[in-house]
Amino acid sequence: MFRRFTFAALMIVVGFVGGMVLTGRLRLADESIADGVRSPSLAATPDPSRVPQTGGAVSGPRDFADVTARAVGAVVNISSQTVTRSPFANDPFWQFFFGGDEGMMGARRSTSLGSGVVVSPDGYVVTNNHVIGESLRGNPEINVVLPDKRELRGKLVGTDQMTDIALVKISVRGLPVIPWADSSKLRVGQWVLAIGSPFQLNQTVTLGIISALSRRNVGLSEYEDFVQTDAAINPGNSGGALIDEQGSLVGINTAILSETGGYQGIGFAVPSNLARRVVDELARNGYVRRGSMGMLQVAGLTTGDAEYLGLGDTHGAYVTRMARSSAAYQAGIRPGDVIVGFNGVRIEDPSQLLRLLADSKIGSTATVEVTRRGRRMELRVPITQGTD
Repeated sequence: MFRRFTFAALMIVVGFVGGMVLTGRLRLADESIADGVRSPSLAATPDPSRVPQTGGAVSGPRDFADVTARAVGAVVNISSQTVTRSPFANDPFWQFFFGGDEGMMGARRSTSLGSGVVVSPDGYVVTNNHVIGESLRGNPEINVVLPDKRELRGKLVGTDQMTDIALVKISVRGLPVIPWADSSKLRVGQWVLAIGSPFQLNQTVTLGIISALSRRNVGLSEYEDFVQTDAAINPGNSGGALIDEQGSLVGINTAILSETGGYQGIGFAVPSNLARRVVDELARNGYVRRGSMGMLQVAGLTTGDAEYLGLGDTHGAYVTRMARSSAAYQAGIRPGDVIVGFNGVRIEDPSQLLRLLADSKIGSTATVEVTRRGRRMELRVPITQGTD
């Protein structure tokens, strides 16, 4: 009897302990599953107070809305109309037969459209020379449309075909401006925005990066030192603004490289430092003063040219033609010479030589290194004022 009672009590104790263990395991398992359900949600929206600080803020895509809002007010639309008349236009005989019919009188009317950037509150606007018109002999009529829809007649202050820059003045004050930036501090890969009127769509803004700096030998102008960008630039953007992340002017949009005539990701802008220097000269003189060595034509070297001339490589500017009255000829430079150095700077190609020469101080003397039939010479050449 006692043995039976003891066995029954033992079974009750075992059952009680087993129930406690099973209940605990079920509770622990339930808590594990609950944590597993909550974990993704917590990971997606962490409590900021529990996120460890790493010393840097995490941000999303850049927002250029404020920068754009400040800049678009200083970018204008420019249209220019030029009428080139026949030399017989004032001849009484022609007037008798053809009257005032421009077509019969040989008059040719051309219109160009583009953009411009206000660079002073009193109405100075910088644009491209080709926006004003290829031929200025027809006294172009320039119309400037401000962002507030006011349309004003513009007066041409001056143009510079060498850099494709023109300066226009409108009679209005208190205009918003885009401040000049130092383009020498630009870096490949930094964000830029292009603002202009492509296809007459005013106040269009596109975003891209600086793709390359000091791009030359593109065949767009005589003096080439372009900023290349992949910000979308299309017909009508010419003369518009290229700005940085702070809203400062880093370039004047000038041209695109395209097989279709439209955007293909390769656009060029005149860097702000060059544009500002040209604008200052145009505002002061109406033209740009540049250094020169007189009438001198140079060309690039091919591998065959270098071998024929006994040169080790193709760097330099090959003198093809010059005037006997030029400062270069008087100093001893001759056709067939290769200019390989200018004031201590190695000359890579003719475009670089022309830039260095144009930027030289008028009245100074340049040290020019040339090679002639395998012999190197150093000549001193006076810098005169160019006639372009």
